[in-house]
Amino acid sequence: MTILHLALASDWESARRAGEYRVSTIGRTLDDVGFIHACADHEQLRGVVERFYRDVTDPLVLLSVDPTGLDVRMEIPDDAPEAFPHIYGPLPVTAVTSAQPFTPPGPDPVGRLRA
Repeated sequence: MTILHLALASDWESARRAGEYRVSTIGRTLDDVGFIHACADHEQLRGVVERFYRDVTDPLVLLSVDPTGLDVRMEIPDDAPEAFPHIYGPLPVTAVTSAQPFTPPGPDPVGRLRA
């Protein structure tokens, strides 16, 4: 199983140098929130992009994460109809299996990634 996390490219570059990623979501750290937001699949990612990243102009990177050995809990946020994976604790860069540039939004932002 792989889970997904959308990151600012600058945050990911900082994490690569530090050895761990500590950003929960745009403008909020792991320390602020208590966990790192993630998506279970591309369908969840599509909703997150449409809801939270449509107006982001900074370069983004889609991280594919191997959750083995991480404290990942499927939880239903108050404002969501389904469970999302939350990563409790810092994300070691060694758990990231790929980091691909990602350009939102558009009529099919996830489709652009697959193209």
